[in-house]
Amino acid sequence: MDETVNSLDKPDFPSETMTMLEKIAANLPGMIFQFVQQQDGCWKVLYISSGCQALYELEPEAIQTDFQILCELIHPQDLTVFTESIEVATATLIPWSWEGRIITPSGKLKWLQGSAQLQRQANGDILWDGLVIDITNRKQTEEQLRASEARYQAILTAIPDLMFRISRDGEYLDLKGEAANLYSIKEEIIGRNMWDILPNDVAAIGQEAIAKTLDSQTLQTCEYHLPTPSGIRDYEARLVVSGQNEVLAIVRDITQRKQAEVTLRNLAQKFSKAFNCSPDPITISTLETGRFIEVNDSFVRLSGYERDEVIGRKVFELDIWINPSDRTELLQQLQTNKVVRNWECEFRQKSGEIITALLSAEIIDLDDIPCILAVHHDITERKQVEAQLHLSAQRDRLLTETLVRIRSSLNLEQILQTTVTEVRQFLQADRVFIGLHHIHTAAKAIAESVNPEYPSVLDWKTEDKTYLQELKKLLTTNRVRVVEDVSQVTVPTKLQAHYQQFHTKATLAVPIMLGDELLGALVAHQCSNPRHWQSIEIDLVQQMSEQLAIAIQQVRLYEELAQLNTNLEYQVEERTAQLQQKMQELAEMQRVKDVVLHTVAHDLRTSVVGNLMVLQNLLKNQGLAPESASCLIPVSRSILERMIQGNDRQLTMIDSLLEIHCCKNQGVVLNREMLRFSTVLGTVIPELQPMLHQNQATLKNLVPQDLPLVIADKTRLQRVLKNLLTYSLQHNPPGLNFTVKAAVTNKMVRVQMQNDGVAMNKLESDRLFDLYVPEPQASCSTDIGLKMYLCRQIIQAHGGEIGVISNTRRGLTFWFTLPLATS
Repeated sequence: MDETVNSLDKPDFPSETMTMLEKIAANLPGMIFQFVQQQDGCWKVLYISSGCQALYELEPEAIQTDFQILCELIHPQDLTVFTESIEVATATLIPWSWEGRIITPSGKLKWLQGSAQLQRQANGDILWDGLVIDITNRKQTEEQLRASEARYQAILTAIPDLMFRISRDGEYLDLKGEAANLYSIKEEIIGRNMWDILPNDVAAIGQEAIAKTLDSQTLQTCEYHLPTPSGIRDYEARLVVSGQNEVLAIVRDITQRKQAEVTLRNLAQKFSKAFNCSPDPITISTLETGRFIEVNDSFVRLSGYERDEVIGRKVFELDIWINPSDRTELLQQLQTNKVVRNWECEFRQKSGEIITALLSAEIIDLDDIPCILAVHHDITERKQVEAQLHLSAQRDRLLTETLVRIRSSLNLEQILQTTVTEVRQFLQADRVFIGLHHIHTAAKAIAESVNPEYPSVLDWKTEDKTYLQELKKLLTTNRVRVVEDVSQVTVPTKLQAHYQQFHTKATLAVPIMLGDELLGALVAHQCSNPRHWQSIEIDLVQQMSEQLAIAIQQVRLYEELAQLNTNLEYQVEERTAQLQQKMQELAEMQRVKDVVLHTVAHDLRTSVVGNLMVLQNLLKNQGLAPESASCLIPVSRSILERMIQGNDRQLTMIDSLLEIHCCKNQGVVLNREMLRFSTVLGTVIPELQPMLHQNQATLKNLVPQDLPLVIADKTRLQRVLKNLLTYSLQHNPPGLNFTVKAAVTNKMVRVQMQNDGVAMNKLESDRLFDLYVPEPQASCSTDIGLKMYLCRQIIQAHGGEIGVISNTRRGLTFWFTLPLATS
């Protein structure tokens, strides 16, 4: 161990080489370290790079004096995991790996990633060679991506990971990814348990991570090794809660990252390999001319140039700098400050693609020649994600504002014009316009936002049905038409002429559809040059076309509703006028009917009364002496009696008609008084005896004498009882038996008149008390039908009800109710 320490304290490198390697280490992101963990538990710092200043805000001397100062900066919530990782690595000598947070002396919160190789020395001490890097930006980016994953599927599908939904007990519920054989992978995995698929040690790691994720409700990370056809691969799984007793695991192949970490760890022992093993591109070029002296493998991979294409050539010959003035500014800063840290610049790869990097540079001397040592940290992906998030926020805002406009306005012209203006601003396109298709007329552009350098399409329209059919086919085939370079596609001749007329180099067109109906299209043009349309841009145009379809449909419905409302108002006015005319005609007819009924009834009554007086006089003189009756017409007594009965019925019917007419116009007039129903019945029975005797009928009175009082018209009630009795006598042979009962039910007196005569069917029962003219052969004559109708009018005027119950064995039961005086 002493020899190792001495060799590390005094490297066998020339001083000039050592200086250069120290500067390389200084420009590498993070801190390189070499510690010794002694058997007594103490730690000794053998080497620590100057990166600790940017990482921990501590000088190397401070850490060498007190190693525990690093532990004191660890976030309290991550300290336990840090301690456990040290203990596990010490006990097993497996490579140490840890991610966690620290709080710097100035109060900044940082995420760090540490890794180291462990080697036990002859005296029992353990030598730690490792690297600590700042992963705060990566953590922040990951957090932003996690926050937006649920809303932006476009970003999700761009992540080259596998994502699993796994239950608490380890069952695979779902799988997502971009692997070519994903379908077969799903078939083999979904529904099975990880213990049946993974090695036991890996399954145990996964089961523990799932339990921690669900129990703590926080993100958990675990790493493991798996054998593959291409060898052992390293994987990292990040687990978050995605439902009740289930997690979402995002698995990423980190083999390259682990290998880079191993390279960096070896850098702590072998500074001579630091240059070529750095994961970040490193270049050495002359200060004066910018000629490349050396580049590492990372630069070769990132730039796309081979080493022999770069070494010996000048920077400007390769056209690497997007803005040549940036290098001039870099030289000025180096001349002034001798060093540049994390300066954001844009560079051009050999393929022409532009990347963004953080440049750290320092002037060094090689054989007395001033050179620039530059380290490039690629942040292109991070910048793209940030730009994507910014575009997503703009897209959401634009969609929300458009939806609000559609819901709050029916001004279609204003909605369309505002839409094309804001979409063009979002896309940064040269032209955005909306064309609508009218089935019976033509297609034309009705709203446009265009760069003034290019012609407007607002005057464009076409009635060519063949051309319209070709456009419709192009738009509706895939519901989106993306052309990045119009010169590379084959299109109809007229459409090609359209592109040329309006200087179109690239186009993005989405149909505006309402169901299967093509309303038009939302179209974006790039006129300056061909263009790659991003997925988020295509998504925006598609969603805006859906909103425009809603707006157009909304205006259509409003116009139809307005037309329907106008038609409805006209129809209501017309029907009202017709109804008023009909009502006037009915009123006039009613008036004429009343006059005719009243006049005819009175004339008939006068005639019938006169006939009765003559017939009764004739009947009276039938018994006179012959000399007294010499002037009389000889008529038999039976004929006179039948004529008198017929005229009596006619007089009764005429009186009933007049009474019904009076009831309809004025209602039933009642002379109410407090009385007992048994008294009313007692007075009407003697009047009914001649009729009962004539028909050989009997009437049994079972009405209690102590019934409560009712308020009623005595004369009207007597008439009801006579009419009901008369109906039964006229529709049954002689010998009929009547029973009259009464009782209190639901605060009403219910009266029943039962007979043992002939029953009736339901239709007759239902219409017995209605006002109608019966058929000539019907058993119920017109005069008795009018009397039954008057019975219902009288009872209802009292506030009661009336009806009939038919029973084939017991005959008919008439019933009616009267309210108690207390009610």
